[in-house]
Amino acid sequence: MLRRTLLRAAPLAGAAALSPLAAPALRAQGFDHTLRIIVPNAPGGTSDIIARLLAPEMTKALGQSVVVENRAGAAGNIGADAVAKSPPDGHTLLLMDVSTLAINPALFPRIPFDVQRDLAPVTMLIYAPYLAATRNTLAVTDAASLAAHARGKGGLNLANAGVGSLTHLTAVEVAAKLGGEVTHVPYRGGAPALLAISSGEADMIINGATATQPYVVNGQMRGIAVSGPHRLAALPNVPTFAELGWPMADAGTWQGVMVQGNTPRPLVEKLETVLRAVMAQPAIAGRIAELGGEPRVEGPDAFRRWLAQATESYGAIVRTHNIRPE
Repeated sequence: MLRRTLLRAAPLAGAAALSPLAAPALRAQGFDHTLRIIVPNAPGGTSDIIARLLAPEMTKALGQSVVVENRAGAAGNIGADAVAKSPPDGHTLLLMDVSTLAINPALFPRIPFDVQRDLAPVTMLIYAPYLAATRNTLAVTDAASLAAHARGKGGLNLANAGVGSLTHLTAVEVAAKLGGEVTHVPYRGGAPALLAISSGEADMIINGATATQPYVVNGQMRGIAVSGPHRLAALPNVPTFAELGWPMADAGTWQGVMVQGNTPRPLVEKLETVLRAVMAQPAIAGRIAELGGEPRVEGPDAFRRWLAQATESYGAIVRTHNIRPE
């Protein structure tokens, strides 16, 4: 599985903090004006949360303003295309759940950029498991009663972050395991889908724990299951997919950063250095841990290998279930 074959990150505790001389040195190597982090989703989702955590610290490290810009739409293709067509100078970054980039070539007959050619990996940032949760008013308490409800007269309305997203692919596989009638309801990103559950508009969601866990901890939703290798510390009574025998046990949010494909390697490496140091800061690492994420700062080469394998694996799921964008 992807998670087992992904190279482990170098220990973040040993990552050196940037020295006071780092910002002038980075400016001399080409970082001489405002940087943009393009998030191809609506505000409030996992990518947006991570981007807004990193931007102020990157600003300090680079000596240049780093701003976050949300460009939602077309399953992430609008934002990704903006980065693919940006100047190759390292000043426009794409931060997103990169599983989307692995899925979209199989999902769309044509996309306006080539992932391998037009986007260059900088580093993966975090892995966060998926959390399956239901609205509080749904008459279920665990996976068994959820399956019974799905097989009952009402069925389930299952919100996802968009047709063809990994949350959708995971939900399709889980729904097949549950049986019964499950209606998939796509939204423009994880944040609107979460609002649909908390407001009672939809019954269930499978979404990144980084964004979903607070709703469950605060009692706004009911946690049913979590992907990944272990239970969440904040939700010790919520079993893992593997414990329940659910498919897609290794699915989750793989957040990464990319730049325009022709960006010089030295600039890519400097961005990786900055991101590695920022992610190692106790406040950042602690906040990500609170949200259910695990650091995965592994550099461009490991990221590129992951992307190639994920493209093959997720593409097979799209083809098997004949998933098509609306």
